Amino acid sequence: MAIEDRRISLEFFPPKTAAGKRRFGKVLSRLSPLQPSFASVTFGAGGSTREGSFETAAEIVRTTGLKVTPHLSCIGSNVEQLGRQLELYREIGVRHVLALRGDPPEGQDAGDGSEPYPQAFPYADGLVKFIRDFGGFRISVACYPEFHPESSAPEHDMQNFVRKVKAGADEAITQYFFNNDAYYRFVEWAQRLGVDIPIVPGLMPITDFRQVERFSGFCGADIPRWLRLRMEALENDPKGQSELGIELAARQAEELLRNGAPGLHIYTLNRSEATLRLWDHLGLPRSATTHSPAMRTAP
Repeated sequence: MAIEDRRISLEFFPPKTAAGKRRFGKVLSRLSPLQPSFASVTFGAGGSTREGSFETAAEIVRTTGLKVTPHLSCIGSNVEQLGRQLELYREIGVRHVLALRGDPPEGQDAGDGSEPYPQAFPYADGLVKFIRDFGGFRISVACYPEFHPESSAPEHDMQNFVRKVKAGADEAITQYFFNNDAYYRFVEWAQRLGVDIPIVPGLMPITDFRQVERFSGFCGADIPRWLRLRMEALENDPKGQSELGIELAARQAEELLRNGAPGLHIYTLNRSEATLRLWDHLGLPRSATTHSPAMRTAP
């Protein structure tokens, strides 16, 4: 399958401030002409950006016409609220959602029996089944090639993933990773257990190492020692870090696609340059109305 025939999707988060919304509008105007397979919109911990997720999804549909895939979470909503969310999304033309267990508000543990926030289902497989029974939506789920940070063992994490697939998931999108072998091993293991849905790798270009380092601590993504050392050597050179991060992401993406990955899911962090340059590096078509600097060799 040619690279241009793979599914390339982009992920955004709901901006929280007026300035953030203005920046997001500019980013969206630069990235929407790429015509990604879809634009996903995240859902905050404990439902903290539920309304923002809907507003952002609606804005993308209204201003770009792109297909939108909002995240839905077990945490932060009860069953009735989830049904209303699906109805609202259906009204604006959304036909694809990403079902997650979700994260509790900071300082609280999910499923400990004392949370003051609603939790429709204890695990994401319950949400997948609910959406499947609701009808009318394609369903993506998350998976973790380096395994969920709350998992007690890799086997348990894989069992949870298989349950989501059996509940009715159409595809999976991975947490980002920097070691492609982790993805290949995960896919092979899942296939041995009967998983036959596409497993799309998530890609995070490092343009701000300290920010990605913080995110990786939360989500369990491993930053290899060689990569950490190279980024730390450029600590006082933000431009150099960004150049290196984009170059390495381009190499990672090429290898994944060359070895059969069904597509890529790019975590944009509501920025445009890295995605535009990756797009060009992979030789994907883009509108003449977008612009980005040429890919340069990283230090």
